[in-house]
Amino acid sequence: MIRKRPLVRRTVAVAAAGAAALVLAACGDDGSSAAGHGGHGTASASASAPASQGQHNAADVAFAKGMIPHHRQAVEMADLAPERARSAEVKKLAADIKKAQDPEIRTLSGWLASWGEEVPAEGAMDHSTHGMDGMMTAEEMAELENASGKAFDTAFMEMMIKHHEGAVEMAETEQADGAYAPAKKMATEIIASQSAEIEQMNKLLGDN
Repeated sequence: MIRKRPLVRRTVAVAAAGAAALVLAACGDDGSSAAGHGGHGTASASASAPASQGQHNAADVAFAKGMIPHHRQAVEMADLAPERARSAEVKKLAADIKKAQDPEIRTLSGWLASWGEEVPAEGAMDHSTHGMDGMMTAEEMAELENASGKAFDTAFMEMMIKHHEGAVEMAETEQADGAYAPAKKMATEIIASQSAEIEQMNKLLGDN
């Protein structure tokens, strides 16, 4: 009996340790699966992917998700100019807008994908964009599409000024609240380029 007691104690201790290990493993499984279901594990991994550029935050995501449809509409407006505009200045302005904003749409989409965020769908001019800074309504877009000559030039510039002012406001919010260095740099470039274009369009409208 004396010899058996240590063996019994040792067996109980081993069983207890095994049970503890199972509990810890179960907790670990629950924790990791909860993170997976909540998306936090994926978000953390994707957020650290562009670590050399710094982390992003909710303001960066909002900036990218808002600016993509905003830019798409500006490009859509610019695409109307070659066939409808009379002014060479307006045609060049439209071409410059498309040349600048098309690559930015691709860059913004790439950031969202790398962060594990959904990229706004093409043609997503739905209720989510209503009231967005400077966005044209469907009626305004139809008015622009149906205009030509000097009437188009005037409508295009008046609408694009409003559109650019909205983009500048969005970019200023990104500068103030964003954390992702490349997004803040893009915001600075948008403010500079679109402010200059607003000034140019106001001058052209004043000359007409």
